[in-house]
Amino acid sequence: MARFIPIILAGGKGERFWPVSRLKRPKQFLCLDGGDRSLLQSTADRLLPLADWEDLFVITASHLAEGVKDQLPDIPEANILVEPQGRDTAPAVAWATLEVANRYGDDAVCAFFPADHYITDIERYCDTLRAAADLAVSAGAIATLGIKPTFPSTGYGYIEQGADAGMFSAGVVTDLPAYKVNRFAEKPNKETAEAFVDSGQYSWNSGIFIFPAAIMLSELKQHAPEMTQALIEKGVDAYATLEKLSIDYAVMEKTERAYVVPASFGWDDLGDWNAVERLIKGDAENVELCQHVGLDTKASILYSADPDEVIVTIGLEDVVVVRDGNATLIVKKERTQEIKQAVKALGAEDKFQHLL
Repeated sequence: MARFIPIILAGGKGERFWPVSRLKRPKQFLCLDGGDRSLLQSTADRLLPLADWEDLFVITASHLAEGVKDQLPDIPEANILVEPQGRDTAPAVAWATLEVANRYGDDAVCAFFPADHYITDIERYCDTLRAAADLAVSAGAIATLGIKPTFPSTGYGYIEQGADAGMFSAGVVTDLPAYKVNRFAEKPNKETAEAFVDSGQYSWNSGIFIFPAAIMLSELKQHAPEMTQALIEKGVDAYATLEKLSIDYAVMEKTERAYVVPASFGWDDLGDWNAVERLIKGDAENVELCQHVGLDTKASILYSADPDEVIVTIGLEDVVVVRDGNATLIVKKERTQEIKQAVKALGAEDKFQHLL
């Protein structure tokens, strides 16, 4: 097997976890499950069975680079790729893939991972990645992990599987099926999501991609030639001239080389505060990551960054209450996706800039 190079995408803002997630302390730097390892640290930890620290990369924003170094002191500084401006995932994937190809050759296998996933079955997760890497090399493919849906989510994109590509093993006990990707579907409404799940032909889009560097670079040159050529010629200095572009739109929705490996390893995309409830609620009436005194309060999420603070609630149901320093969030659980809009409204006023 060619050299396996994991690359963690860690430049996001995590605005839906405001006020705990802020510009210089975004979601990926937080411990959201009550443990002592941040989402970024946990992502790196579970990749170490597949690669040494010397082969692990992180691509992040300039204002987060020091935080990444602090959180991952074992990673070589040269492996922290710092974007001067956020330009979405296509430039990030393209630049990082070019860097890997220059250092290790274009047969190196790149694997991209969002920094904010939560995984419970690490062994199965690693086995699945080995199988996907085997598929990528043997089929000259861009493999993506599809998550078998457990409910008709309207918060995830979906992948429709096409022709059966057979079974790929990489020396693991359980072979996994693989399929040509028929199409990528955007976040659906409730009825469409139910139809997707009922069909058995759709997976959630995990945002995890595995491919030989040469394959992705070939597809980028074909489908996003101006961006790719600018990065080839100028490297990171090209960023100021690049438009924002997602890797899904730039390549994945257009390429004929996309394959999906449907998998199940206890996955959650921590998109907003409701994810915390999925992680740690158990049998308790509420999720309490704070000192909480509640009267007639149920099915709510309570969080305080200060362990000495007490949150007192009366008569609440299906509500999220979050305290962090100089800011408090109170929102109905069904409307947590709108936190991003509230943060944007804060940013529009000079007097609230310090809260971002």
